[in-house]
Amino acid sequence: MTELRRPQELLARIRAVHEAIRTSVIEACEAASVDEMARVVGDEAGDTVFAIDRVSERVLVEHFTLIAQDWPCLLVAEGLGHTGRKVLPEGIAEDDVEIIAIVDPIDGTRGLMYQKRPAWVLTGIAPRRKTPPTLADVELAVQTELPLVKQHLCDTLWALAGEGAFAERFDRVRGTRAALPVRPSRSATIEQGYGGIARFFPGSRAVMAAVDDAVVERVLGVGQPGRAQAFEDQYISSGGQLYELAMGHDRWVADLRPLLEPSLRASGRPASLCCHPYDLSTELVAREAGVLVTDPQGERLSAPLDVTTDVAWVGYANPAIRRQVEPALRLALEEQGLRSRP
Repeated sequence: MTELRRPQELLARIRAVHEAIRTSVIEACEAASVDEMARVVGDEAGDTVFAIDRVSERVLVEHFTLIAQDWPCLLVAEGLGHTGRKVLPEGIAEDDVEIIAIVDPIDGTRGLMYQKRPAWVLTGIAPRRKTPPTLADVELAVQTELPLVKQHLCDTLWALAGEGAFAERFDRVRGTRAALPVRPSRSATIEQGYGGIARFFPGSRAVMAAVDDAVVERVLGVGQPGRAQAFEDQYISSGGQLYELAMGHDRWVADLRPLLEPSLRASGRPASLCCHPYDLSTELVAREAGVLVTDPQGERLSAPLDVTTDVAWVGYANPAIRRQVEPALRLALEEQGLRSRP
């Protein structure tokens, strides 16, 4: 059970923040051109900031300023300068906060700003303890879909530690809400299913593609001519990837970009943009739904709640998929000279 004070009330307040961000982002996308939303306006906390990001960041700070009147908090998020940290209400010491809120106001900015694919608002809440908090300390999580302008249905998922995962589908046209089942795939095999390794950006895609191919071939064998064994979906949103696992759309996902950093540095090439803890702030939702989320060594994610740490992770829809994929994945990484930790 969660240690958070008045968790259901806090959950409702976080959901209200997400809905306010959703409304503002949709209105901005409807009013501005793609080029305007995709304009680069800064570079903070290890990632590029686009004009569309500023819309969500303003709403985020406004609403958390109000939440902090009841739950003094340390807000950790993109868009809060290079530290990515802000204590609320202003004037109190960080040691006096009650909760740590780690947020990605728009996870999947690039897909949304070009109106290619929905993005997500992600929030994880951890109670403040004496030891520095990690992803393993998150006890409340909410993720809310930021739909494309042409999309009238959008989902919200949430979880409290130990209480399972829940979801709701909102109809923007009718203004109605309906409960949505959260159920990862029960298939015992990756055959004819979606899954794979993230390789979003140029510079290191060949290595990860080789690992991906090796995993599938080791698990399913050599394919037959003219037939597909499995499929992949490069969703440039960690929250979106977790959603696909939790809803039964994907059977496994691995984002291993940090493992490439030593070889990239050795060859004089720049390190890749990697997943950060705020991108995985709603990992609790997937885990409460039954998804197995681990680091490359198979352990629970325990990255600090900050905006700079690079995180590698793997998600399996169920234990059978994990038993099928994990040994093949580790062997394929070894064959490419990649250690489970950078």
